[in-house]
Amino acid sequence: MWAVLACASLAWLLSAPIANFLIVRSHPHPAQAVVVLSGSSVYAERIRHASELYFQNRAPTILLTNDGVRRGWSRRLQTNPRSIERGKDGLIAAGVPADRIVMLPGRVTSTYDEALAVRAYARNAELRSVLIVTSAYHSRRALWVFTRVLAGEGVSVGVDPAPPGFLSPAPDAWWLTRRGWWAVAAEYPKLAYYLVTYR
Repeated sequence: MWAVLACASLAWLLSAPIANFLIVRSHPHPAQAVVVLSGSSVYAERIRHASELYFQNRAPTILLTNDGVRRGWSRRLQTNPRSIERGKDGLIAAGVPADRIVMLPGRVTSTYDEALAVRAYARNAELRSVLIVTSAYHSRRALWVFTRVLAGEGVSVGVDPAPPGFLSPAPDAWWLTRRGWWAVAAEYPKLAYYLVTYR
């Protein structure tokens, strides 16, 4: 009994530092575009945060990457729209003008692919600063890879992740849910892979 309590107490004490290490914020002021990363079951929290940043005048344009995934039935559209389409609809519903939203071409399958898609757009649009919006526990890896991919382009990269606690679990409670283990514990091997593969 005491061993179980001791293990639970240790897990609780370490849970927040383990989660908080993955969360970074770095803000270019001002950014020319907010980039919302796709490929997550908590994509809606990223879209919501991006709309908030838009209305805080953090950037005049929002870029969406396309993972090609179709999620849930849309009564309004009478189809299963792709995440990127749902994202655009969510931004428009929040009041972001449609002409301020750019759906990047091509399908991405990783954060690295997303960085390449943004690099191609930045070259054509002559962007000099971007602000990445992603989930909190993905922010360290996202900032790391985007900084490296865009390093030779003269593009300043910042990240402002969606705060945890809405759809993503809070830092001190992630270990209590399956989603938390997927978001936090599984992020560490992904981060290690990126550090080795894309250095």
